[in-house]
Amino acid sequence: MARSNRIVVPEARMALNQMKTEIASELGLTNYEGIDKGNLSSRQNGYVGGYMTKRLVEQAQRSLAGK
Repeated sequence: MARSNRIVVPEARMALNQMKTEIASELGLTNYEGIDKGNLSSRQNGYVGGYMTKRLVEQAQRSLAGK
């Protein structure tokens, strides 16, 4: 199965990068945008992506609920 990390709305790239940096900081990963992600464990990288997905789903649910 081919995977694509293509951003559907290119204008969202900056917001997604900011969210990724904020979440990494909350998880104790300082200077996340400047480090080689290959030097991090799969668990650390997975936490960042997982929390991003969780927040995006929460935001979409609030939006759909009209809040």
